[in-house]
Amino acid sequence: MKNIKKSTLTFFGTFLAIYVIVQLLLSLGLLNNFWRGILFWGAAISMVALGLNLIYGFNGQFSLGQYGFYAIGAYGAADITWRWLDNDPSGIVVGFFGSLVVLGLYALVGMALRRFYNIKVTTRFISYLLATGLGYWIAVVALRPLLEPVLNGLLNALPGAVTQQIVFFFALASGALLAGIASFLFGIPVLSLGSDYFGIATLGFTIIIKVLLDNTDTILPFAEMKGARGMVGIPQWTNWTWVFLCFMLIVIVMRNLLHSSTGRAILSVREDERAAQLVGIDVTQAKLLPFVVGSIFAGLAGGIRAHDLAFLHPQSFNFIQSFNPLIIVVFGGLGSMTGTMITGFLWILLLEGALRLLLPQGFETWRFVVYPLVLLIMMELRPEGLFGKYEFPFLERPLEKLRTKTAFSQVDGQAVITEEVAQ
Repeated sequence: MKNIKKSTLTFFGTFLAIYVIVQLLLSLGLLNNFWRGILFWGAAISMVALGLNLIYGFNGQFSLGQYGFYAIGAYGAADITWRWLDNDPSGIVVGFFGSLVVLGLYALVGMALRRFYNIKVTTRFISYLLATGLGYWIAVVALRPLLEPVLNGLLNALPGAVTQQIVFFFALASGALLAGIASFLFGIPVLSLGSDYFGIATLGFTIIIKVLLDNTDTILPFAEMKGARGMVGIPQWTNWTWVFLCFMLIVIVMRNLLHSSTGRAILSVREDERAAQLVGIDVTQAKLLPFVVGSIFAGLAGGIRAHDLAFLHPQSFNFIQSFNPLIIVVFGGLGSMTGTMITGFLWILLLEGALRLLLPQGFETWRFVVYPLVLLIMMELRPEGLFGKYEFPFLERPLEKLRTKTAFSQVDGQAVITEEVAQ
């Protein structure tokens, strides 16, 4: 117990020191806008990669869809703040409260479906899809007239700085919820596929999202996103405090999930799906949960990134970019949170920071030649990644206590109690 407390204090003390040091550097102007952007970008890509590591490294489901959910979170959060600046709280009502209504309907649908056996995947998908449509319809038709005047009155009565932080919270939460709902609907029919087919399906999902973003002002009713021209007018509200809090939230949630009994079920599917099924683990649930949680992480990172850039373009979320978190996870080590966090920051720091300043202009066109070569070398020399299975002590799974069995024996007419470790 003392070791756990010491590791926890060390972990949080170290990260708190990092927060204070970076905040001082930013306040004193010692970090310019370029390196500030690199730092925030590194945190965002690390959050996306942590979500992918949960899906692929810990659960064993090969996915190329993280950038699709990253894009959903980015555009969803940006649309809410854009509308708020235009004195339109409808984004908060539909994006946040509408998503909560959808989650409530999901709970009711889940309770109803559990009353039956052998429900087909198609039936489950259609049921949840109808619940999603109904939930957002309720938000548009019933909640908007009720909540918009209330939100306007309450938020406009507060100081401007406080209102900004509250709206930003709603935006980030909405982006994460939208990404989670999209991944849930997508995962129901697709997770029944094998790992290779699942990877191809998630790649197709990323391409679909990119095409939809190219046509948000034509196919979809979001003229403010401006389609292939890119979305402008996004407030630059991301600061170091928000980046740090979101990053730590993801780390703590993922760590606690993996240390729970649910986390053991998630890991068992990676090791042997058939064996996990035979011992009574709900394999479908053990696949769907990490997929949804990892996508929520990506959606939250998208909201952070959107309000740092203050500009979004669909080209930033094409299928080529979707390989970036995968490369980070492989480099850091599959199943290593520590490796993913450190490699994510180093990836952006080196490739987008130091090398951009040191190497001649135009080297970026060679990166898609360099990446595969480096990956091939990594797979040959160190297939377990740079950090392998290493974790910071706070993140490391505690060893299970060995059970003991009590045995009674008789020596010289006296009963003797012995304990042996159960094998």
